[in-house]
Amino acid sequence: MILLNNSEQLLALFKSLARSIPESLKVYGCLFHINHGNPFNMEVLVDSWPEYQMVIIRPQKQEMTDDMDSYTNVYRIFFKDPQKSQEVLKNSEIINWKQKLQFQGFQESLGEGIKAAAFSNSVKVEHSRALLFITEDILKLHAANKSKLGSWAETGHPDDELESETSNFKYAQLDVSYSELVNDNWKLGMNKRSLRYIKRCLRALPAACMLGPDGVPVSWITMDPSCEIGMGYSVEKYRRRGNGTRLMVWYMKYLCQKNIPFYGSVLEENQSAIRMNRALGFLEASCQWHQWTCYPQNLVPL
Repeated sequence: MILLNNSEQLLALFKSLARSIPESLKVYGCLFHINHGNPFNMEVLVDSWPEYQMVIIRPQKQEMTDDMDSYTNVYRIFFKDPQKSQEVLKNSEIINWKQKLQFQGFQESLGEGIKAAAFSNSVKVEHSRALLFITEDILKLHAANKSKLGSWAETGHPDDELESETSNFKYAQLDVSYSELVNDNWKLGMNKRSLRYIKRCLRALPAACMLGPDGVPVSWITMDPSCEIGMGYSVEKYRRRGNGTRLMVWYMKYLCQKNIPFYGSVLEENQSAIRMNRALGFLEASCQWHQWTCYPQNLVPL
């Protein structure tokens, strides 16, 4: 595998990956942040250049010092031919199979290669899936082979009307001082490692909240290192008032104005979240969101 660290190469790869959206969207989102300061110290591997068949984005070695930190030990992957993934993934020079880690991607067919590579390294694998929701502008990146988003913010979404209905509430940036609040209400968090991860996300990436009458967040949304939006939550007292929807409209408008790509994932059984995403203009992608969590035999799942 070849390490790409030249800014021109990384930009060229970013533009090229637009042609493979939505399947490439996980690595495309990572590359966006890498090309804008690389706040999570990631590195990009390809099998060849300038023509390539596979892309693996992983944290730099100095980032992966905690063998149990699966929030950090994440490999985002895209293969033009997923059937060829096994030989690459089983290579311990590319994947640190001694750690608890995650693979994330939008190609279900990668699972066969991941499981085979894990088996050869005596590693247990758990697979999770969800529906992938994207915007029409993301699909246009594919169709037009562009690397900049369109004008979602100018297409008549009723954000002004929504804001006028919330005079007792204020939209604001969700800053790092609220990390513990987010961690305590994130189903995949509630531990020290997740808190460390959330703090890093809030310091480096755009996140938004709605402040209630007391000046404390009552609803919030964040972004991860691959441009996926998530950790969305509304305090129970303020639910079923449309606060989460209003916040999302405001947040999406901000991201579009800044030309920041974004997408989301929703569990298939979460019908209320699915309805909200559709109401916001999200489209269900032709592929799904996939995550494979891997546990070496000597590391017991938390």
